[in-house]
Amino acid sequence: MKSLVCIAAALCLLLAGCSGTAPDGDTAAPAAPQTTPQEGSAVPTGPYTTDTPIQTVMDDPVFGGCGRLLFPADTGYWSGDTLGSLRLTWYHNIDPEETVAIVNHLHTQAAAGETVFYDIYTPEEKAADPDKADTGLFFFRGDPGGKVAFCNAGGGFAYVGAMQDSFPHALELSRRGYNAFALIYRPGAQTACEDLARAITFVSDHTQELQVDMEGYSLWGGSAGGRMAAWLGSYGPAAFGGGDLPRAGAVIMQYTGHSDYTENDPPTFACVGERDGIANWRTMERRLQALSALGIPTEFHHYPGLRHGFGLGTGTVAEGWLDQAVAFWEANTSPSTPQT
Repeated sequence: MKSLVCIAAALCLLLAGCSGTAPDGDTAAPAAPQTTPQEGSAVPTGPYTTDTPIQTVMDDPVFGGCGRLLFPADTGYWSGDTLGSLRLTWYHNIDPEETVAIVNHLHTQAAAGETVFYDIYTPEEKAADPDKADTGLFFFRGDPGGKVAFCNAGGGFAYVGAMQDSFPHALELSRRGYNAFALIYRPGAQTACEDLARAITFVSDHTQELQVDMEGYSLWGGSAGGRMAAWLGSYGPAAFGGGDLPRAGAVIMQYTGHSDYTENDPPTFACVGERDGIANWRTMERRLQALSALGIPTEFHHYPGLRHGFGLGTGTVAEGWLDQAVAFWEANTSPSTPQT
């Protein structure tokens, strides 16, 4: 009985997360699983503007201590003093207004008492491995009972570029009724995949509390985050220490040179710029052609003139790709589309 009480207490700590009322709670492949692969809406209002110092957001008590994880934990990969001057290594087309909209949205949710951040590891696990202190899920709520998307930022497995590569996607998905979780993970291919597996398991274990539908969930990612989405899509959470759960209903990838695949891969959507000096668009094209040859549904877009890390592509030739990706996801999973 005592052990059951301890387990229940640990789950309560995880679900407490971070809100306005709660205190803060490379490209090398990860260790191979058993099989070796083959090759909108109006902007939310809030207290922040483009002139707001980044440190002010990080320290805002409304976030209960998780505000620091809105920006990369390793300060060597980003620069800028204000929200409007934020720059991230390897990323282009960063939209300051989108950055402001993201932090204002989360501020509004937290100030209303909603939990905007969930720990995926217990305090005991963090004490045993301090690197796990810089992990967790930012929750962008959609419709109650709506489908789930896991958004994974890139950063070369050196840092997590969430403000360009996962938060914007999660916010847009939530505006369309989907429940989007943006993962803050430990850099490193293996640890990143382990954290994503843990995140999928956490949400699956708490669907009632979170009011989400995990059937046909999707995995989204750009650059290194695209590799994470692809690996978890190919092998499932259990291969990386997570629960024995179904694989994703769809994988949505941006600008990654990932070439591994299996005959069991989920339907896959991919997009990339033709001027990407990090992820050659022909590599992505060949991978999707290989998946198509196996009978796996695919959709591929390559955009003239775009470089690496264009995110939502606002104001570029790629603008609107997210809606194409959503349509692809819905067409290849269950028909329970959230209301928009």
